[in-house]
Amino acid sequence: MPWVYKIAASDLFLEDSGDPGSQAPVTTKMTGFAFNQCNAYIVKDLGSKFSVVFPKEPINSWDIGNYEYVINADIQITPANAATLTKRYACNIKYKNKSDIAGVADLDNWSIDGLSGLSDL
Repeated sequence: MPWVYKIAASDLFLEDSGDPGSQAPVTTKMTGFAFNQCNAYIVKDLGSKFSVVFPKEPINSWDIGNYEYVINADIQITPANAATLTKRYACNIKYKNKSDIAGVADLDNWSIDGLSGLSDL
């Protein structure tokens, strides 16, 4: 196993995309676009059975590098004929076009790699 650790710690799997990421929460134009696309995905995924209200900005957002982002936000969800619920979600999303920001408004240029907090709806 020690040789596996050496390989994993090496630069063998390192991809230099020009987007180094950050360990601390950040707010950038790209995290704003990622937040909007996560919200659009949630609306599409929930369908017409729910009414959803999103905040103006997320609680936290992280640029984890290689044009991949993690968004954490609270949303208000109102099911048909039921009381409004506040749910906190985490969305892992990646921009497919790397540094070409011309397509950031198109949901097809993003991939949702994980969404948590809404599975019980």
